[in-house]
Amino acid sequence: MVRRARVIRDGEVTDAGFEGSRLVLADGTRIDEADAEWLAPVEPGKIVATHLTYRSRVTEYAMAAPPAEPSYFLKPPSSLSAHRAAVARPRGCQFLNYEGEIAVVIGERCVGVSEADALNHVAGYTVADDFGVHDFRHADRGSMLRVKGQDGFCPLGPAIVDAAEVDPEDLTVRTFVDGELAQEGHTGTDLIFSFAYQIADVSRLITLEPGDVLLTGTPANSRPVAPGAVVEVEVEGIGRLRNHIVELDRELEEVGVAPQVTAQTLHVALAMPEDEAEARIAAGDYRSSE
Repeated sequence: MVRRARVIRDGEVTDAGFEGSRLVLADGTRIDEADAEWLAPVEPGKIVATHLTYRSRVTEYAMAAPPAEPSYFLKPPSSLSAHRAAVARPRGCQFLNYEGEIAVVIGERCVGVSEADALNHVAGYTVADDFGVHDFRHADRGSMLRVKGQDGFCPLGPAIVDAAEVDPEDLTVRTFVDGELAQEGHTGTDLIFSFAYQIADVSRLITLEPGDVLLTGTPANSRPVAPGAVVEVEVEGIGRLRNHIVELDRELEEVGVAPQVTAQTLHVALAMPEDEAEARIAAGDYRSSE
C-alpha cells in the first residue's frame, strides 16, 4: 500500500511518502520518522463520529440488543491532532478514555448517496483515536462537546491510504496502552454498521465535503488512561498512531459546568453495569480503576 503523510519541514507544510522507517518529502529529502514534525494527514472541515458500532461493545455493556440504527456526534476541527502529539487530560479529571478507530476520509461531495454508491465517495482511510473525558459526561445534554470535543482529542495519522487499496470489510483495528494490547476489532466480523451504511445514513441530511472525516466507532475495552501513558492505535496496512498522555498545563477557569464523576461516568468509562455504578457513587467511590 502507498501511504501518504503531511509534516512540517523548515516551517513549511509538505507532503511525504514512506520508505521503510524514513519519510521521503516532496522535494526528495529523506528524514527519519522519529525526526518528523507530524501533522494530521487531512484537514477536515468537520469530523463526524459514530457512537456504538461494534458488536463487542454491545456484549461488553450487556445490552439487550444491538442498536437498530447508528447515532452520531460532532468533534470540532480544533480537536484535530496528529501522530506523536500529546493528549492533555484537564486538571480535576480522571476519566480520559482512548477509543481506537478507523477514520474514513471523504473524497467527493456526498449528499443523499445510496449505500451501494457510498464508498465511491471515499478518498482514503487513516487511523484515529477518539479521546473523551467522561468527567464531563453530565454536561451538554448529550452533545458530547465537552467530553469529546476538547483541543487535541482527535489524533489522526500517521498516514492516509487511498481507498482503492483498502478492503473496508477486512480491516483490523488494535489499541495498545504502554505496549499491551487493549482493544481489537475487525470490520468484517465485529462491525454492526458498515462504513458504506454510515456514510449513506449521515449524507441523507448532512452534506459531507471532500476532506471531511467520519470516525466509525471503537471495539470493546475503552478505558481511562493517566498522564504518562502511551496509547497506540494500529490498523494493519494503514499505520500505527502514537500519542502520549499529559496533564493540561493550566487550571480550568471557575466558570461553567465543573468536572463531576456520576454513575454515567463510571458506566461508560469503565463499561460498568449501571446499578453497580450507581452503588459506587452512592458509596462515594469515584475511582477510575476497576
